[in-house]
Amino acid sequence: MTTLQDAKRIVRAHHAALNAALPAQIATALAENTTQDWHWRGMHPFHEQRGAEAVAQTFYTPFLQAFSRVQHREDMFFAGANDCDGGKSVWVGSMGHLMGLFDAPFLGIKPTRRIAMLRYATFHRVEDGKIAETSLFIDLLHLMQQAGQYPLPPQTGAFLVQPGPMTHDGLLHEDADPVEGTKTLDLINRMIGDINTHQKYMSRQEELRQCWHDDMIWWGPAGIGATYTIDRYIDQHQAPFRTQIKDRKYNGHICRIAEGNFGGFFGWANLTVTNAGGYMGLPAATPADMRVVDMYRRDGDKLAENWIFIDMLHWLNQQGLDVLGRIEDL
Repeated sequence: MTTLQDAKRIVRAHHAALNAALPAQIATALAENTTQDWHWRGMHPFHEQRGAEAVAQTFYTPFLQAFSRVQHREDMFFAGANDCDGGKSVWVGSMGHLMGLFDAPFLGIKPTRRIAMLRYATFHRVEDGKIAETSLFIDLLHLMQQAGQYPLPPQTGAFLVQPGPMTHDGLLHEDADPVEGTKTLDLINRMIGDINTHQKYMSRQEELRQCWHDDMIWWGPAGIGATYTIDRYIDQHQAPFRTQIKDRKYNGHICRIAEGNFGGFFGWANLTVTNAGGYMGLPAATPADMRVVDMYRRDGDKLAENWIFIDMLHWLNQQGLDVLGRIEDL
């Protein structure tokens, strides 16, 4: 069984190799700590790739050709045994920003020649000293907002470069007390259960207060935005989502882990939902998949902060809206 420290060491070496590599070297750097058949998942338009060479060609080479002097500014780093497979696999989660000088076009997004902060979240499965599986979520709509090329109607929450945990203790390079990780995972699972078994006799505030602090911060993805306190979260995200989205089907997660006060999960896809009309300003549509990452900070017996990544471009593309094609005209 891979230990948490073993997994963290491999992922930190992987990050270090990426940080040091130039575009021409990136395929070699990716191969250093990954398996030959490395299964990599990326957001639209990158999707699923196999092996370092394919990942380099699909994502990292174009990214590093567009962004110079890239810094990997990490806010959360933790590991855990996967709750989705009974603890058989070990995963490492990481979240923060990829900061660089946006000097050349990327996916049709025009360069600003200024600092750009690309939100990211990753999950890596480590096995036998190598990364066998990775999911990389980045917030491309957030990058479009920074570049002045936002292609959608105004979002309900705030647009800002999102900070890491308020407590500034999200980098768990040393293993945390397992008891604390169990508390965090249990709370996340209970919160998921509350969503899936919503009691109609409860108000939305009552439902949320079971697992959330009243001054919760929901760092939502671009297209929705960030919001603060239970009441504003309901107004600016939950109410629009629940009233304008129908036929929500929960598909489960690939990975769900926690360590210390931090935890997270992702699915591929977590949800299949139908836009009933009006959500994000869009007309009614057919069912579409939502690939989602959630990262959490627990404070005592309740959740305090939640960072969300959604593959919005993939979800919108399934509804006939090619966002990357649309921004060429902005």
